[in-house]
Amino acid sequence: MRSTLHSPGAPCDVRPYIVKRTQIYLEDEQDRRLGERAKASGRTKSDLIRDALDRYLDGDPSETSLRAFREAVVATAGAVSRFPPGDEYVRTIRTADHERYEQLEQRWRS
Repeated sequence: MRSTLHSPGAPCDVRPYIVKRTQIYLEDEQDRRLGERAKASGRTKSDLIRDALDRYLDGDPSETSLRAFREAVVATAGAVSRFPPGDEYVRTIRTADHERYEQLEQRWRS
């Protein structure tokens, strides 16, 4: 993680470390939101982007993906309450499939 010599939240256009200039393309909405956040925090867009990039690069990709998956499961668990519990649902579907297959067999034999 990089260190800065200025206090957090204080505007600083000069960095006490060497940086490499690069260019990124943002969607209009991303740029608008980034500008709002920069203004509200008193920081530059570049500083916010560097912080976000550090957090992304310091994270463990497999752990991040697993955490996102678990959050999605928790967020959607029980979202479709009309379905019975998993094993019961599978049993019901298999029974219906079997009955339908038997009906089709009878038609084909006739």
